[in-house]
Amino acid sequence: MELSSDPRSRGQEEAPPALLPSVSQLRSSSFSTYQQQGYSASIFLRRKDKLEKTQQKCIAIFALLCCFAVLLALICSSVELWGDDEDGITEENCDSDCSIELVENIPDDLVLPMDGRPRLPLSAGFHMLLDQAKHSVEVVSPVWALNPWDLETTPSTAKEGQLLFQRLLSLKSRGVRLKIASSLTNSPELETLTAHNAEVRFINMTALTRGELHSSFWIVDRKHIYIGSADMDWRSLSKRKELGLVLYNCSCLALDLHRVFSFYWQLHERDYIPSIWSKRVTALYGRHDALELQLNSSEASAYVSTSPDLFCAKDRTRDVDAIFQVIQSAKTFIFISVTDYLPLVSRTFRGTSVTRYWSPIDEMIREAVVLRGVKVRLLISFWKKTHPLTFNFVMSLKSLCMQLHNCSLEVRFFSHKEQKEDFQLGLNHNKYMVTDNALYIGNHDWVGSDFARSAGVGLVVKMKNNFTERGVTILEQVKAAFERDWRSRYAKSLQGNKDQQGKYKYLQQNKIHMDTKEENKWNDPLSS
Repeated sequence: MELSSDPRSRGQEEAPPALLPSVSQLRSSSFSTYQQQGYSASIFLRRKDKLEKTQQKCIAIFALLCCFAVLLALICSSVELWGDDEDGITEENCDSDCSIELVENIPDDLVLPMDGRPRLPLSAGFHMLLDQAKHSVEVVSPVWALNPWDLETTPSTAKEGQLLFQRLLSLKSRGVRLKIASSLTNSPELETLTAHNAEVRFINMTALTRGELHSSFWIVDRKHIYIGSADMDWRSLSKRKELGLVLYNCSCLALDLHRVFSFYWQLHERDYIPSIWSKRVTALYGRHDALELQLNSSEASAYVSTSPDLFCAKDRTRDVDAIFQVIQSAKTFIFISVTDYLPLVSRTFRGTSVTRYWSPIDEMIREAVVLRGVKVRLLISFWKKTHPLTFNFVMSLKSLCMQLHNCSLEVRFFSHKEQKEDFQLGLNHNKYMVTDNALYIGNHDWVGSDFARSAGVGLVVKMKNNFTERGVTILEQVKAAFERDWRSRYAKSLQGNKDQQGKYKYLQQNKIHMDTKEENKWNDPLSS
């Protein structure tokens, strides 16, 4: 029997038409589902896009916060944000009614003509500053050798250095803080002072500028200061000829010099110069806005300068610019006394030493002499370390006035018979310039490399008149000191010897002792 293919024949009933979806209904349902899915996808994409933008904003904000944190960390690591009030001394309440004194060290075996004005000995000036100290003594010096370590040194010669060292050690017992900035890493004297509670910080000049620390100054209680040629060396108090200035109750100027000290203090063991500094190291005064003050009851202005360029904080005048201003303002004369004069800069580039002409100061002198008719006298020390090319530059300067009227440029060399055991005996270590209306005293010799790489500090003083209630001004005193040295038997002119043999003969005539290496240098002035 055949089975029927009709479902109804198998007992199955066909579904009612109303319960089965039509094709159109299926299509409509599918389209609606597609729309819903598309709408949901659209919402999801919009939410995803919004979420991504929110995440990007969060990442950007987080990155900015990280950058800010890093910058803040760098600032805090570069700059010590000083929290003290600088002993309560500010620009508003500082004292500008000051006393100033010229201090000198003249070795006993230097016989100089008397000019009727006795100078305060340098050692006495240092002791007077220590007598004034009640809170703090801040010292910068390139050398610490107040105690001679060789047994051959005459005890009487070194006694002033030893006495000064003992007084520095005793500051602890008086409750006076001693702070020292130096470039020395293995100084027995600094180690001893540190053991007596002195605070010593190291300036790595080799890493910072490839130069040296020449700065030499004191700040006492941020009221009294010393600046000059002397180092913390027993020779500066006995064997070497030194000149400096001591200012008392001059807190405005001391506050500004303290900012230079703070600059050094913050360089402790760093190998880079920070690009951002605290306002506490910004200069208060400069060549365009000098401090107006009274010096021994006479109206004057003054400011502090520094070098090299990398050590000039905001608004600080460079040493070279300070010298330029003093030379430019001179009307009748310029007297200069330095240990060395050499307008050259030596640099090492890829292992090769390169020397070039350094013109700023040399050109200033030439312009003053030739174009303005200013009388110039240049007193240079003549000693074992005098560079042979110094004579070439001197002859070049002197040749400017050949057959010129109203032109005066004189050069003399200050030389003392040197002894083999110490070539600094009788050395004229002065570093200053005085004119008819201004004075510059600094820490550098007038050598290009010193200004370009080494750390130094200068002080410019301009006077309104040359007489005070207490007598002549500090300008007149420094001028008298220069003229005394200029007229002394130790100041000698170079007798026009242009050839190297003539220079060597000049050495022999003045009994300058040199070793073989030095003799070779003089025979070949281009060697170094």
